[in-house]
Amino acid sequence: MADRVTVIGWDGSPLTAAARSALSAATLVAGAAHHLALPEVPPGAERVRLGSVDLAARRIAGHRGTAVVLADGDPGFFGVVRTLRAPEHGLEVEVVPAVSSVAAAFARAGMPWEDARIVVAQQRTLRRAVNVCRAHPKVAVLTSPGAGPAELALLLDGVHRTFVVCEELGTEREQVSVLTSDKAADHSWRDPNVVLVIGGTAGGPPAAPWLMGQDPAAPPVRGWGLPPEEYDPAGHGGRTRAGEDSSLRAAQLARLGPRTGDLVWDIGCAGGAFSVEAARFGAAVIAVDLDPAACARTEQAARRHGVRLQTVRGRAPHVLESLPEPDVVRVAGGGVAVVTACTDRRPERIVAHASTRDEAEAIGAALADGGYSVESLLLQTVGLDPHDWSERERSVVFLLSGRRTDTPHG
Repeated sequence: MADRVTVIGWDGSPLTAAARSALSAATLVAGAAHHLALPEVPPGAERVRLGSVDLAARRIAGHRGTAVVLADGDPGFFGVVRTLRAPEHGLEVEVVPAVSSVAAAFARAGMPWEDARIVVAQQRTLRRAVNVCRAHPKVAVLTSPGAGPAELALLLDGVHRTFVVCEELGTEREQVSVLTSDKAADHSWRDPNVVLVIGGTAGGPPAAPWLMGQDPAAPPVRGWGLPPEEYDPAGHGGRTRAGEDSSLRAAQLARLGPRTGDLVWDIGCAGGAFSVEAARFGAAVIAVDLDPAACARTEQAARRHGVRLQTVRGRAPHVLESLPEPDVVRVAGGGVAVVTACTDRRPERIVAHASTRDEAEAIGAALADGGYSVESLLLQTVGLDPHDWSERERSVVFLLSGRRTDTPHG
């Protein structure tokens, strides 16, 4: 095993005295090609090109001597330190950090970043990274080959964002470009790069943030499954329709479990209550409705509650064909035909409701035929007047929820 392993972060600036001292004593140096070309690397040291960090860690573990690993930015921030410290390698490391590429990117843009979300985009995580960009107004994306600015832009189709693309930060070839997301797919970008994805604010006065990654403009609304008037205070949606009861909405949210990185379809968004509450959990939301007034109410509710979502006007199931792949789906209108179209897209979970037993049985059968395990509940809620405990409003509805059977933890 290596006698000592030092991980040195490099941000393009001259190495610190501590970094130069560790590097001068190294008998093995691992890093990318531009790291191994640094003049401070000892001529007699064994050099390891850092492709797979896991393979390099095994090589270091078997080395007798002093090892140094060079990495861009802060190696403890989405960097190599996590892999090197994995129990199977048994390595104890010392870290000499540098300015992280995310901090450098925001510095180049002249923007604060304590309210930013930070994601890693690889080919297997690209879709979830894009969903975070849909849901949040300020996201830093650490890209990789095949999951760069062009790919982000293509998957954000229909959602306007501003891209700040920072190529080869800290090197002589550093370049910072600012452009709209619809233009980013037309360019070829150099690796490595960091993309700042900036969207419009949802309204509300700015506030001093106190928690990293949170949106300080979002109003501090407590609870979920809130009454419809929280989302439509003017009552433009009229009398609450079947399926819009807040208790049903709470049960639907509990079964779908929307979270950061998910894309939620809300089909039949009506006044936007479900869409807004799903977005408040950090998920990206596409709200679908044939009625333009419903789309407008949903957008107003989103602005009022400080969340971002996308509305799509059209008739389901046909309008669903052009939408990106969902993780979870709520079907509030369209019945069996829409449920079947959704099962074809294989989201992890689907919820729907019905007013009659026959309709509930048909929806349950459609879920089962689509490869989903089905839960069926009859939910009854009775609103009471607290003064005399008389019945004020009653809602009876069937809740159907499906979990995809080929998802181990779905």
